[in-house]
Amino acid sequence: MTKIRTLLKDYFDILEENKIPKYIQCKHKTIDFDTTAKTDILWKKHDNLLKNKKLIDIELEQSLLDLKIELASRIFKQCHFCERRCGVDRRKETGNCRVKHTKITSEFLHMGEETVLIPSYTLFFSGCTFHCVFCQNWDISQQNIGVYIKPAILAKMIEDRKKQGARNVNWVGGDPTPNLLYILEVLKKSTTNMPQVWNSNMYCSTETMKLLKGVIDVYLTDFKYGNDKCAKHLSKVEKYTEVVKRNHKIAYENGEVIIRHLVMPNHIECCSKPILKWIAENLPNSIVNIMAQYRPEYKAMNYDDISRSISNEEFMQVKDYANQLGINEE
Repeated sequence: MTKIRTLLKDYFDILEENKIPKYIQCKHKTIDFDTTAKTDILWKKHDNLLKNKKLIDIELEQSLLDLKIELASRIFKQCHFCERRCGVDRRKETGNCRVKHTKITSEFLHMGEETVLIPSYTLFFSGCTFHCVFCQNWDISQQNIGVYIKPAILAKMIEDRKKQGARNVNWVGGDPTPNLLYILEVLKKSTTNMPQVWNSNMYCSTETMKLLKGVIDVYLTDFKYGNDKCAKHLSKVEKYTEVVKRNHKIAYENGEVIIRHLVMPNHIECCSKPILKWIAENLPNSIVNIMAQYRPEYKAMNYDDISRSISNEEFMQVKDYANQLGINEE
């Protein structure tokens, strides 16, 4: 645990109230901006303000968080929160992710997450930027179900959950990416001193990654595939390695990172080992959770390579390889 505390120093500082979470810092960075200005001008203001490490708490009505919300609202109208960039106006229609307006399928204190996170206040959204044939949450990820909760109400629920013992707010799904505008609107209403956890497949657009910067404290990521062929075969997604490696590097520069890797049958050499090698070389201070709970769900029985659970031998082969690389395991 000593090493974990060192690698997640900022997270523990927030828990112990020696530091405020990034989203609250974001509110203290104030700025004047014109909501009718061109988008590229607003991005320039956004990026320049992020470069300033100090809090700028002067008497201005608009904050960096307000600017992020304005930029996110523009993306929402021609959606490119993820790298599918389907470009739909989500005020009027559903994106490739099957999300139009945000719907939450469940919210609760989760005791099944990584040890350092629990109890974790998890908010599950419906819809997903991936279409994994083995999805274990397919009932929510591949459907548009759930209820809309007003941001002010959810902000109060977050406050109440902290009183019940929650250590963090865990935005998950499906995937949180299509719901970024909503998440920012909730954080605008919130004042609760809790770390924000982005629990995602990391197929975010570059614009989304910029909006997350200065808001998210811990990136709880999912690194599935070591090559694009497997990604397209099993998750129906293009350019997987390029996008996900890029976003992991950005997350690593801007927050603390816990990476999940689900070991799948027959995907040790093509996926597990290349992923771990890349992490060891590029993200040495990240924490990795090597997961053994794969089971064939949803449409997996129609795919010979993943139609069974993993063996203990397969799992231990990946664990041993991680140990050889010096991976920081959860």
